[in-house]
Amino acid sequence: MSLYRPLTLAAAIALLGGCATIPQPLQGTYTDVSTTSAQQGGAGGTRVRWGGEIIKTEPGQQETCFYLLSRPLDSEARPQGGNAGENQGRFVACRAGFYDPEVFTRGRELTVTGTLHGAVSQKVGDYDYAYPRVEADVVYLWPKRVAYAAYPPGYYDPFWGPGFGPYWGGPWGGYYGYGGPRVIVVRPPPPPPAGK
Repeated sequence: MSLYRPLTLAAAIALLGGCATIPQPLQGTYTDVSTTSAQQGGAGGTRVRWGGEIIKTEPGQQETCFYLLSRPLDSEARPQGGNAGENQGRFVACRAGFYDPEVFTRGRELTVTGTLHGAVSQKVGDYDYAYPRVEADVVYLWPKRVAYAAYPPGYYDPFWGPGFGPYWGGPWGGYYGYGGPRVIVVRPPPPPPAGK
Protein backbone atom coordinates (compact mmCIF):
# COMPACT_ATOMS: atom_id res chain seq x y z
CA MET A 1 0.00 0.00 0.00
CA SER A 2 1.31 3.40 -0.94
CA LEU A 3 2.16 5.94 1.75
CA TYR A 4 0.37 8.63 -0.25
CA ARG A 5 -3.09 7.04 0.06
CA PRO A 6 -3.41 7.44 3.87
CA LEU A 7 -1.89 10.93 3.68
CA THR A 8 -4.32 11.95 0.94
CA LEU A 9 -7.24 10.59 2.93
CA ALA A 10 -6.11 12.42 6.06
CA ALA A 11 -5.69 15.67 4.12
CA ALA A 12 -9.16 15.33 2.57
CA ILE A 13 -10.77 14.75 5.98
CA ALA A 14 -8.92 17.73 7.44
CA LEU A 15 -10.04 19.93 4.55
CA LEU A 16 -13.67 18.89 4.86
CA GLY A 17 -13.59 19.30 8.63
CA GLY A 18 -12.10 22.76 8.31
CA CYS A 19 -14.65 24.02 5.80
CA ALA A 20 -17.09 26.47 7.29
CA THR A 21 -20.43 26.73 5.63
CA ILE A 22 -22.48 29.88 5.29
CA PRO A 23 -26.14 29.36 6.25
CA GLN A 24 -28.38 29.02 3.18
CA PRO A 25 -30.27 32.33 3.62
CA LEU A 26 -26.98 34.27 3.74
CA GLN A 27 -25.33 32.69 0.71
CA GLY A 28 -24.73 34.70 -2.45
CA THR A 29 -22.40 37.23 -4.01
CA TYR A 30 -22.17 40.64 -2.42
CA THR A 31 -20.12 43.78 -2.97
CA ASP A 32 -17.32 44.42 -0.48
CA VAL A 33 -18.31 47.89 0.76
CA SER A 34 -17.46 49.05 4.28
CA THR A 35 -19.90 50.96 6.46
CA THR A 36 -17.44 53.86 6.55
CA SER A 37 -17.36 54.23 2.77
CA ALA A 38 -21.16 53.79 2.57
CA GLN A 39 -21.51 56.63 5.10
CA GLN A 40 -19.93 59.01 2.60
CA GLY A 41 -22.48 58.07 -0.06
CA GLY A 42 -22.14 56.83 -3.62
CA ALA A 43 -22.86 53.16 -2.82
CA GLY A 44 -26.67 53.35 -3.16
CA GLY A 45 -28.23 50.28 -4.76
CA THR A 46 -25.27 48.05 -3.86
CA ARG A 47 -26.02 44.54 -2.52
CA VAL A 48 -24.23 43.91 0.77
CA ARG A 49 -23.93 41.27 3.50
CA TRP A 50 -23.14 43.00 6.77
CA GLY A 51 -23.29 41.93 10.37
CA GLY A 52 -22.74 43.13 13.86
CA GLU A 53 -24.01 43.47 17.37
CA ILE A 54 -27.49 44.87 17.98
CA ILE A 55 -27.51 48.28 19.67
CA LYS A 56 -31.30 48.65 19.58
CA THR A 57 -34.35 47.26 17.78
CA GLU A 58 -37.16 49.64 16.81
CA PRO A 59 -40.40 48.15 15.46
CA GLY A 60 -42.55 50.55 13.42
CA GLN A 61 -45.93 50.38 11.70
CA GLN A 62 -44.65 48.64 8.55
CA GLU A 63 -41.09 47.57 9.33
CA THR A 64 -38.56 46.92 12.08
CA CYS A 65 -35.20 48.68 12.09
CA PHE A 66 -32.10 47.21 13.73
CA TYR A 67 -29.33 49.61 14.74
CA LEU A 68 -26.08 47.67 14.70
CA LEU A 69 -22.45 48.09 15.67
CA SER A 70 -20.75 46.69 12.58
CA ARG A 71 -18.26 43.81 12.94
CA PRO A 72 -16.23 41.95 10.31
CA LEU A 73 -17.77 38.62 9.29
CA ASP A 74 -16.02 35.28 9.72
CA SER A 75 -16.01 32.40 7.21
CA GLU A 76 -19.59 31.48 8.21
CA ALA A 77 -20.81 35.10 7.70
CA ARG A 78 -21.17 35.46 11.47
CA PRO A 79 -19.99 38.69 13.11
CA GLN A 80 -16.68 38.18 14.88
CA GLY A 81 -17.23 38.46 18.59
CA GLY A 82 -15.12 39.34 21.57
CA ASN A 83 -11.82 41.12 21.14
CA ALA A 84 -11.38 39.69 17.62
CA GLY A 85 -14.32 41.70 16.29
CA GLU A 86 -13.11 45.24 15.86
CA ASN A 87 -15.63 48.03 15.46
CA GLN A 88 -16.34 49.02 11.85
CA GLY A 89 -18.80 51.82 12.54
CA ARG A 90 -22.57 51.58 12.71
CA PHE A 91 -25.43 50.89 10.30
CA VAL A 92 -29.17 50.41 10.33
CA ALA A 93 -30.98 47.52 8.64
CA CYS A 94 -34.76 47.67 8.13
CA ARG A 95 -37.04 44.78 7.16
CA ALA A 96 -40.79 44.64 6.64
CA GLY A 97 -42.76 43.11 9.50
CA PHE A 98 -42.56 42.96 13.26
CA TYR A 99 -39.46 41.63 15.03
CA ASP A 100 -39.77 41.45 18.81
CA PRO A 101 -37.22 43.65 20.63
CA GLU A 102 -37.27 41.15 23.52
CA VAL A 103 -35.86 38.50 21.14
CA PHE A 104 -33.64 40.82 19.09
CA THR A 105 -32.05 42.30 22.21
CA ARG A 106 -29.02 44.52 22.70
CA GLY A 107 -25.77 42.59 22.28
CA ARG A 108 -27.16 39.77 20.09
CA GLU A 109 -25.33 39.04 16.84
CA LEU A 110 -27.15 39.64 13.55
CA THR A 111 -26.19 39.25 9.90
CA VAL A 112 -28.28 40.92 7.19
CA THR A 113 -28.29 40.88 3.41
CA GLY A 114 -29.88 43.58 1.34
CA THR A 115 -29.49 46.75 -0.69
CA LEU A 116 -27.89 49.99 0.46
CA HIS A 117 -30.40 52.81 0.41
CA GLY A 118 -28.97 56.14 1.61
CA ALA A 119 -28.36 57.03 5.25
CA VAL A 120 -30.41 57.81 8.34
CA SER A 121 -29.27 60.51 10.76
CA GLN A 122 -29.64 59.69 14.46
CA LYS A 123 -28.14 61.16 17.61
CA VAL A 124 -25.34 59.24 19.35
CA GLY A 125 -24.99 61.30 22.49
CA ASP A 126 -24.91 64.87 21.16
CA TYR A 127 -23.41 63.81 17.83
CA ASP A 128 -25.49 63.48 14.64
CA TYR A 129 -24.44 60.10 13.24
CA ALA A 130 -25.20 59.06 9.65
CA TYR A 131 -26.19 55.38 9.71
CA PRO A 132 -25.91 53.74 6.28
CA ARG A 133 -29.34 52.14 5.68
CA VAL A 134 -29.78 48.60 4.37
CA GLU A 135 -33.14 47.52 2.98
CA ALA A 136 -32.82 43.96 4.29
CA ASP A 137 -33.96 40.85 2.44
CA VAL A 138 -32.65 38.53 5.16
CA VAL A 139 -32.29 39.12 8.90
CA TYR A 140 -30.35 36.26 10.48
CA LEU A 141 -30.19 36.15 14.29
CA TRP A 142 -27.33 33.97 15.49
CA PRO A 143 -27.67 31.73 18.54
CA LYS A 144 -25.95 33.01 21.65
CA ARG A 145 -22.32 31.97 21.95
CA VAL A 146 -21.57 29.32 24.55
CA ALA A 147 -19.37 30.65 27.32
CA TYR A 148 -16.67 28.26 28.41
CA ALA A 149 -15.66 28.20 32.07
CA ALA A 150 -12.11 29.27 32.69
CA TYR A 151 -10.18 27.38 35.32
CA PRO A 152 -7.82 29.16 37.68
CA PRO A 153 -4.13 29.21 36.71
CA GLY A 154 -2.52 25.81 37.09
CA TYR A 155 -5.76 23.87 36.57
CA TYR A 156 -6.03 22.50 33.07
CA ASP A 157 -8.88 20.12 33.76
CA PRO A 158 -11.30 19.72 36.64
CA PHE A 159 -9.87 16.26 37.32
CA TRP A 160 -6.23 17.37 37.43
CA GLY A 161 -4.77 19.68 39.99
CA PRO A 162 -3.36 19.79 43.49
CA GLY A 163 -4.18 16.54 45.25
CA PHE A 164 -5.48 14.86 42.07
CA GLY A 165 -3.05 15.26 39.21
CA PRO A 166 0.12 13.49 38.22
CA TYR A 167 1.91 14.60 41.37
CA TRP A 168 3.98 12.02 43.23
CA GLY A 169 2.85 12.73 46.73
CA GLY A 170 2.28 16.43 46.35
CA PRO A 171 2.26 18.73 49.33
CA TRP A 172 -0.58 16.81 51.00
CA GLY A 173 0.82 13.31 50.71
CA GLY A 174 -0.97 10.39 49.22
CA TYR A 175 0.06 7.95 46.56
CA TYR A 176 0.26 9.45 43.04
CA GLY A 177 -1.22 12.59 44.47
CA TYR A 178 -4.51 10.99 45.46
CA GLY A 179 -5.81 11.60 48.88
CA GLY A 180 -5.41 14.77 50.76
CA PRO A 181 -4.80 15.70 54.32
CA ARG A 182 -5.76 12.94 56.68
CA VAL A 183 -9.07 13.62 58.42
CA ILE A 184 -9.77 12.05 61.80
CA VAL A 185 -13.36 12.07 63.01
CA VAL A 186 -13.81 11.85 66.78
CA ARG A 187 -17.27 10.87 67.94
CA PRO A 188 -18.47 11.24 71.50
CA PRO A 189 -19.11 7.98 73.38
CA PRO A 190 -22.71 6.74 73.26
CA PRO A 191 -24.84 7.75 76.24
CA PRO A 192 -25.25 5.10 78.96
CA PRO A 193 -28.40 3.01 78.70
CA ALA A 194 -31.35 4.31 80.68
CA GLY A 195 -31.92 2.70 84.05
CA LYS A 196 -28.31 2.02 85.05
